[in-house]
Amino acid sequence: MSIDIDDIRAARARIDGHVERTPMRHSVTLSAITGAEVWVKFENLQFTASFKERGALNKLSQLSDQEKRAGVIAISAGNHAQGVAYHAQRLGIPATIVMPETTPFTKVSHTEHFGANVVLVGETIAEGRKEADRLASEQGLIFVHPFDDAAIIAGQGTLGLEMLEDAPEIDSLVVPIGGGGLISGIAIAAAALKPDVEIVGVEAALYASTRDALAGNAGTYGGITVAEGIAVKAPGELTLEIIRARVADVISVSESQLERAIGLYFNVEKTVAEGAGAASLAALLAEPERFRGRRVGLVLSGGNIDARLMSTVILRGLVRDGLLARIRVATADVPGQLAKVAQVIADARGNIVEVEHKRLLAEVALKSADLEITVETRDADHIDEIMDALGAAGFKAKVLSGDI
Repeated sequence: MSIDIDDIRAARARIDGHVERTPMRHSVTLSAITGAEVWVKFENLQFTASFKERGALNKLSQLSDQEKRAGVIAISAGNHAQGVAYHAQRLGIPATIVMPETTPFTKVSHTEHFGANVVLVGETIAEGRKEADRLASEQGLIFVHPFDDAAIIAGQGTLGLEMLEDAPEIDSLVVPIGGGGLISGIAIAAAALKPDVEIVGVEAALYASTRDALAGNAGTYGGITVAEGIAVKAPGELTLEIIRARVADVISVSESQLERAIGLYFNVEKTVAEGAGAASLAALLAEPERFRGRRVGLVLSGGNIDARLMSTVILRGLVRDGLLARIRVATADVPGQLAKVAQVIADARGNIVEVEHKRLLAEVALKSADLEITVETRDADHIDEIMDALGAAGFKAKVLSGDI
């Protein structure tokens, strides 16, 4: 089934006024950090905080009246579920969403809030697909595929139209790949508007299924990733064909690069990116020389990240950047030692955030105590200054490398 620019323009007409035309902004600071000229497309500003609304609405809008009355079914652990549920509710279409039993409660709650009937099945999307197919057959529901569908791809392609209209000078578009619907739509749009623009895909290293499929390799994929939105074990048949024809390269990024990218979006752009949403920026961190000096458009595809996970990313970033340190200080177990240590740190201009006083651990000698102190610092050099001051005061201390 072929998809062309006319399909994408028709999709834009259908969804116009019902999804956000999100901003495409040049980032001076990210440009300085990465060495590329960086523009960011903020799809986390959609109502459901993800680009998935575009394809979902384009698909739902093309259903016949009979199909709308019958209802739709989708399978998703997150953004596709919310996009389908939200626009189905708007259009008065009954929606059933099959989600894994392991789906975070907040995502289940949000999907139900949009009026969908949520069915929790199994631990994986594959298990859920069997149940979705059964329900679709029994109840006559229309299956809304998350990526391997022409209407879905055309809807996602509207994002590419907007990016190149708002920043036509771009040399490269860097796009996350899960099943491939987003990058396929963008690639088709780019081929029509600016044929010489380079399209680069990004996958989490634990789920580099598209990269391997393009090379004719069959890999084994799995594991815990912060980019669960692109943790897909195989691209679609339709999307792989488009990617093979129109995508220049596919890059895989590590968990640490994804984590750093989430932190950069938060600290630099003051915006929230989920792991999959930060993948494009992670690619620039992974291969800076590849993009240095180029004018690069990044798709920040979504911002649905668990608050607890986001807080952990922020704290780990502070540790990584030398703005927070946990220091263990060995002292004699006599009155006044904590005050002395605190005074040394204060004189070195460190700010004590938390103190744990440990006497009862087996590795702590009798008549001794370990102080584990979390200290707010200016940078990594400041940590060294504090450690030198503690040593000069006669205290044996070390910086702990674990999480705060």
